[in-house]
Formats: sequence, structure tokens, C-alpha cells
Amino acid sequence: MGKCEIHAAVLGIVGTNVYLLKNTETSEALIIDPADEADTIVKLCDDTGAVPVAILLTHGHFDHMGAAQELAADLDLPIYAYSGENALMRDPMANGSASLAWLRIECTADREVTEGQMLRLAGFKVKVLHTPGHTAGSCCYYLPDEKILISGDTLFRGSYGRTDLETGSDAAIVRSVRRLLRDIPEDTVVLPGHMGQTTIAFEKKYNPLSETAAW
Repeated sequence: MGKCEIHAAVLGIVGTNVYLLKNTETSEALIIDPADEADTIVKLCDDTGAVPVAILLTHGHFDHMGAAQELAADLDLPIYAYSGENALMRDPMANGSASLAWLRIECTADREVTEGQMLRLAGFKVKVLHTPGHTAGSCCYYLPDEKILISGDTLFRGSYGRTDLETGSDAAIVRSVRRLLRDIPEDTVVLPGHMGQTTIAFEKKYNPLSETAAW
């Protein structure tokens, strides 16, 4: 998979996939959706020799950003999220954290990204794909040279993100998933926000929203 080394941990009360994408040539790394347990994520970086340079959020729900502000402060990292998603991230009622009596999470992106933007981070080319549906500001991060798609809660293995939460949309999630399955190469590895890895080829064949599903 090119120069990208994938490390993952399942953290937080919802069982969120937290990814560390390390550049094997430089040791620089990206932290994706730091759900919780900042100390665990720092240890993962130390154990793998990774030097994080940025935090990327796929969307603004609490279970994907619970440790983001702490990590950003402790490691001096910028937080990236899609343009407009800050409103959800800053509102504990909207981002879901206020539903838990002991939790109140507020987070602010330092850098807002937009559709089609090509980021160059940790020695990787990272293309931003706006994929609304789970939230209005959900996005995926596509590393074309590494054949990796970070899909957040838009696309799961044989499934897709729920749409009944704040700013969700049934129609938008259908469009977003079909766009990914149409535009991303089949041999791309998909790293979802929950559950196991998949590929675009598998989802084109088996995802319930696929236009080419074999059923």
C-alpha cells in the first residue's frame, strides 16, 4: 500500500475506529477521528514511531472527536474538518455528547476544508470529498497514491451511516455512497468509522445502496 502504514485502535463508548496513518519514509503521521483516550493515542504514536502532524475529522459527532482538542493542545496539532461542520462540533446537544450525563464535548476545527481540495500532509496527497448524509458536513479523505479511502460514517462494510441524527439526510447519503462507488477505483481499501475494513469492489457488489449490487 505504497508508503502508508495503517495503525488502528477501537476507542470510546461507541467503538469508533481511530486511525494512525504513518508515512514509512518520514515517520510523519495523520490521526483520524480521535474518539477518546488521548493517552492511548499518544502511546500508539510512541509505540509505532509515528510523528503526528495533523488531526483529520470526518464529521462532528462526539464519538469521532472526543480526544481531538486534548491531542491538538498537547501535541500542537491543527484540527481539520469540513467547512461548516464547526457549528455541529461546538454544540454538545447537536454532536450527541450532551445525551450522556457525564460528557460534554465541544471542538473547533482550526482549518476548514472544502470539496475537491487536495491537502498535502505527512507526505501524502489527501483529497477531500464532501459526502453529506450522516451529517451535512461529513467528508471522506481519499489518498489516491496509497489507494486508501477514509470513509468515516458515510460508508461501512455492507452498510452506510445512519441519517436520523442532527443534519442527517436520507437522500444525501444515497447520493454520497453512490458517488464513492462510482468515482473511486475498485481496488481502494476503505477505512470506515466503525466495524471492519472493506474495499470499493466489495461495496459495489454488496452494499445496499449500490447501483450495481449483485442481488
